Amino acid sequence: MPKAKYVIFKLLKYLTLLLGSFAIIIPIIVVFFASFKTSEEYGRSGALALPESFLNLANYQKAFVDGNMLLGFLNTFIILFVAITGAIIIGTMVAFVLSRFTFRTRNLILGAFLLATLIPGITTQVATFQIINRLGVYNTRLATILLYLGTDIIAVYIFMQFINSIPVSLDESAMLDGASYLTIYSRIILPLLKPAITTILIIKGVGIYNNFYLPFLYMPRKDLQVVSTALFKFKGPYGSQWGVICAGIIIAIIPTLILFLALQKYVYNGFTQGSVD
Repeated sequence: MPKAKYVIFKLLKYLTLLLGSFAIIIPIIVVFFASFKTSEEYGRSGALALPESFLNLANYQKAFVDGNMLLGFLNTFIILFVAITGAIIIGTMVAFVLSRFTFRTRNLILGAFLLATLIPGITTQVATFQIINRLGVYNTRLATILLYLGTDIIAVYIFMQFINSIPVSLDESAMLDGASYLTIYSRIILPLLKPAITTILIIKGVGIYNNFYLPFLYMPRKDLQVVSTALFKFKGPYGSQWGVICAGIIIAIIPTLILFLALQKYVYNGFTQGSVD
């Protein structure tokens, strides 16, 4: 009986993994097939039907040229670089202070971070929009950069777990040699946080890269379009060019796929190491 239960458990486990894999892969396959179909072929064929030709790149050409995706990639990477760099610096500094220093409001600050995660972001958009507008940065890249720049509790938690694993004796040795707290942070703590920084880089970077709402609301100018808003012009009230949109989606997926495949081991290491206090 125990052996039968073990076999059933293994079957259920692999069945669950198989269903999860299908749930992730099938939508990508549908989009990939649709990106090679003409409008007529898309309308008469099924979602999982193979396209008549995989050499039909008209949708890709139209998505890239008419969608001006090159400009979208440029704006996206400018915003991504500035926002991620700032968020990592702020996040590591906050984690360093909360991990290495003891003060009265420490728990209050951690509680404030946790409380902020419980408030839906959409409920604060009216106030946020007014602040951005009053600052005079509406319809500029700086608007979304400021909104992305803030750190979050997940980043702070991961950074704190890594810093807690770094011996305090390293800080004390550096202080005996005359190092300031800023020197300890920049010369000792920051270099040892590379796995955690890579993890946050991918998680937050993919989130910014895929975000549609903030760029659409705060940067409506055509010359400020990003990858997520570049394809919106192919959807109209009288019809949508789904083949072109699907081609653009595949183009947009490629950079994140390459980045994830290149850095996936750091993501796994960042989560597993950061989970051990």
